[in-house]
Amino acid sequence: MILAATTTNDDLLGGVNDFFDSGAWMVIRNLTIFFVAVFWLATAYWVYKDARRRIEDPWLVAMATMLGLVPPFIGPIIYLFFRPPEYIEDVRERELEIRAMEDRLSKRDLHCPVCRAAVEATFLVCPVCTTRLKQACVKCNAPLEALWQICPHCATPVSTPSLPAVDDTIGDSWTAPRATPRAAPRRKRAAESD
Repeated sequence: MILAATTTNDDLLGGVNDFFDSGAWMVIRNLTIFFVAVFWLATAYWVYKDARRRIEDPWLVAMATMLGLVPPFIGPIIYLFFRPPEYIEDVRERELEIRAMEDRLSKRDLHCPVCRAAVEATFLVCPVCTTRLKQACVKCNAPLEALWQICPHCATPVSTPSLPAVDDTIGDSWTAPRATPRAAPRRKRAAESD
């Protein structure tokens, strides 16, 4: 009876055992190993290409590539966490844009605030739209900046034009608010009641 039990067990597992000993299983196993190896090398190559676009130092690119190779499938994930956030091209482009903006600001190209026409620093009026740009000195007619208190050319004090809507006599008509009497403190009330 024991012999009959072993033969039935062999019959049950015999089909599975025959499959793993067959040539079809060997082809499936070898193809799976091949595709896993190709995927592993492809992720390592992706790490290499991405590191070259993000890192300038060749030693760091080599270390990132080794990280993509050595712990298979985990290395690229670790690289994703620690890679630089920007491409080298984007960093250079941003630096060029900043440099161009700084150059533009340093040149201080003057434009009319109304029509945006180019004007020079010595213009009192925009030649295109006749907008008044600066005030002229009363004595030497040199253009004055808005914040200047005195003309740097002839030392004449700058007279600020008064605004028509502002009343200069407001100081004469203003009165201080009246003081209201305060309630007596509690100590005095307590002393008065005794």
